[in-house]
Amino acid sequence: QVQLVESGGGLVQPGGSLRLSCAASGFTFSSYGMKWVRQAPGKGLEWVSGISRSGASTTYADSVKGRFTISRDNEQNTLYVQMNSLKPEDTAVYYCARVGEAPRSQGTQVTVSS
Repeated sequence: QVQLVESGGGLVQPGGSLRLSCAASGFTFSSYGMKWVRQAPGKGLEWVSGISRSGASTTYADSVKGRFTISRDNEQNTLYVQMNSLKPEDTAVYYCARVGEAPRSQGTQVTVSS
């Protein structure tokens, strides 16, 4: 069955960086556009970034543009997001998901705090 497992979250100071990973299995990874979404405490899901099947096309929410970089490795069935210049408002649980689908995984917690 479809399985997506996020990792790489943690506690980081404002201005710091983290790289999240999402290991995919149970489906043909290269056949799906993928996305990152997040959920801050007490708020709804927020779309963060998306990437096409080949990785050639990427899109970002205005709130993360210029700071986050999404990428994928179709050989390793893994999705990434490099997060730089982190801000306290980036604190959230981050999920990966296939485009057009709701998250179905545990997510990884990112906390930005001094």
